[in-house]
Amino acid sequence: MTDLNRRAALGLSAAALAVAPAAKAAILDAPHPALDKPLTRIAFGSCAKEDKEQPIWEAIFAAKPDLFVFLGDNIYADTRDPKVMAAKYATLAAKPHFKRLRDTIPVVAIWDDHDFGENDAGGDYPMKAESRRQFCDFWDEPADSPRRARDGVFAAYVFGPQGQRVQIILPDLRWNRTPLAEKTFKGGYKAWATASGLAGKLTPGPYERMPDLDATIIGEPQWAWLESQLAQPADLRIFGSSLQVLADFAGWESWINYARDHQRLLDAIRRHKADRLICISGDTHYAEVSRLDVNVPYPMWDVTSSGLTEVWPVTPPNALRVSEVLRERNFGMIEIDWSSPAPKVTTRIHDEKGALRITQVIDTATLTVT
Repeated sequence: MTDLNRRAALGLSAAALAVAPAAKAAILDAPHPALDKPLTRIAFGSCAKEDKEQPIWEAIFAAKPDLFVFLGDNIYADTRDPKVMAAKYATLAAKPHFKRLRDTIPVVAIWDDHDFGENDAGGDYPMKAESRRQFCDFWDEPADSPRRARDGVFAAYVFGPQGQRVQIILPDLRWNRTPLAEKTFKGGYKAWATASGLAGKLTPGPYERMPDLDATIIGEPQWAWLESQLAQPADLRIFGSSLQVLADFAGWESWINYARDHQRLLDAIRRHKADRLICISGDTHYAEVSRLDVNVPYPMWDVTSSGLTEVWPVTPPNALRVSEVLRERNFGMIEIDWSSPAPKVTTRIHDEKGALRITQVIDTATLTVT
């Protein structure tokens, strides 16, 4: 099968193929009009209630990103009524800052639980096909986009020319996720967490690690896709996860709850020699940086930014935390210096006014499978 026929088999139009000359060495996964654009500044964020004011966008515009990555909870649908979901998307679309964003900055997006449909929802959410349709319509996915027919809205993109190829991988952590395991608390979780927070203690969430190794956060169809994406050529990879990839153990939803999938991800990175992969994540309503350097293909980083409007009242534990915790409205930035063969990456967390609050320089020369 030729490369062109292979792409055609994915259901992509000729127009979609034409916008991606920079990705010729890789199989095009999902269309995007800006694939030929080299990236040096990527902004990202999550958790924005559509009915709240969102002044943080002024600071994001001032940062002049080449791309914005929405990491989920882009609306808070929290419904099983399609009309309610559509109305909430309409509320977001009508916001002047959001209109300006869509007019001036390329965007990519993945969902998390609230825009998937319900708080902490997984594969048993009954309206997921309708939710996928509304998500794809809102984010302007073409009629023949593979995201409209997949077992989830996962997608990957390769931006920029050879030598500056940035692959952005957006897994779907909702469509096939098996149910969570929840702890019980005397008097209920809310009362326990309030008391813990008032005492100044690190306060984990109500979930625990899944005792069933067959439990999954993404499901087998998406695993096949993810393996193929990690085998694609790229000079830098951004793994945009709606949930934290490394945090251990916050007690909320994260990859670590699903121990086998967590290990399987690290193994896939190792086997495919998927060098220079950096994780970014959302969901938490606070910002932090996590690092794992034991039994991994190379030192793994996860930069969490959340939320654009939401703030968590207490600090959960995380044994892999290597930064301060910012419990204020925030957004993330990735700055890429392409002046050397291994790009220098600086990740930053900014508050609502644009002030720099967390900085982490990542030497991508160390992010190689040996």
